[in-house]
Amino acid sequence: MFRASSWFEWPASRSRRENIAIQSGIVLLIGLVDYASGWQVSWSTVYAYPVALTAWYVGIGWAYALSLLSVIVYTAGDVATGFQFDNWLIPVWNALIRLVLYAILIHMLAYIRSLTLGLEQRVLERTAELRREIAERERLERELLEVGERERRQLGFDLHDGLCQHLTGTALAVQVLSEKLTRRGIPEAAEAGKAVDLIEDGIALSRKLAKGLQPVEMHAGGLMQALQDFAAATTDLFKVSCQFECEAPILFSDISTADHLYHIAREATANAIKHGHAHNVVISLEARDEGTILTVTDNGAGIPMPLPKKRGMGLTIMAQRAKLIGASFDIRPAPNRGTVVTCVLPHPAGASDAVFETNKERDPHYV
Repeated sequence: MFRASSWFEWPASRSRRENIAIQSGIVLLIGLVDYASGWQVSWSTVYAYPVALTAWYVGIGWAYALSLLSVIVYTAGDVATGFQFDNWLIPVWNALIRLVLYAILIHMLAYIRSLTLGLEQRVLERTAELRREIAERERLERELLEVGERERRQLGFDLHDGLCQHLTGTALAVQVLSEKLTRRGIPEAAEAGKAVDLIEDGIALSRKLAKGLQPVEMHAGGLMQALQDFAAATTDLFKVSCQFECEAPILFSDISTADHLYHIAREATANAIKHGHAHNVVISLEARDEGTILTVTDNGAGIPMPLPKKRGMGLTIMAQRAKLIGASFDIRPAPNRGTVVTCVLPHPAGASDAVFETNKERDPHYV
């Protein structure tokens, strides 16, 4: 549909020279129509249209020149139609009045134009500042999350390599002491044996904590193993069916990316069991042309659509994790019942292509 504002916007796509030629042609065309209609019909107001467009898109100088041309054409048309003036001062006065009106119109439009350009410039500057602020905030969020993940992994390593090793050494020492006490027939030998059992329980607990802090091991296939272990642990802990499906090996060179995908799958599974009361959860990992796809499907109560404005922290964190690794995140109701959470991680591009292609020869599902 043709909008009224289009009558004034079309010169924006024209060059300065084209605008001058077109607006001058419009003035001459209006003058021709004015001459054909006779002096009884006044077209003086219509001349303001090309004058206004010239003032807005070309400049004040050319707008004045076009105003003068329109006055000349208008007066010449009246003379050519045979209109007789009682006094030669009348057409001169009419011409001056029109020039004054055109001058007022030109300066008003020039002032409005300057305000508009200033506002547009401020909007562009503010938009650029806002984009920089958003980029900086996203960078800080990414760094904070990476620092948190790095500290969590380091704590897991310290528990596994430090505390667990220390407890293992302590257990061996107490075991030796228990054997010595047993050989001497001292009654406290049984208590020393119980101490060994308690220390071994502490070792198992420490290793479990370390595993929880660093579930994805530092190798390319760590994500697959972590998701497999998580599915088995979820089945045992919550007494539900939780399965991990991955038809072909998908390897990750970036442990941080694998960590984020693991936590997205864990959060989606926890939501399905806790909020959706699901009894069957399937975690799948597959590689397609569009990228690596992580999907968590459950048969729970489902999720309302559209999503509520006040979403839980779980959904927000999952979406943020996906954004930090450059992946898309989607959650929607399953076709029959339940919820489907999908995270699509595009294949590496740009500088990473060479590395991706090299590893692809070794394994077509390397990420």
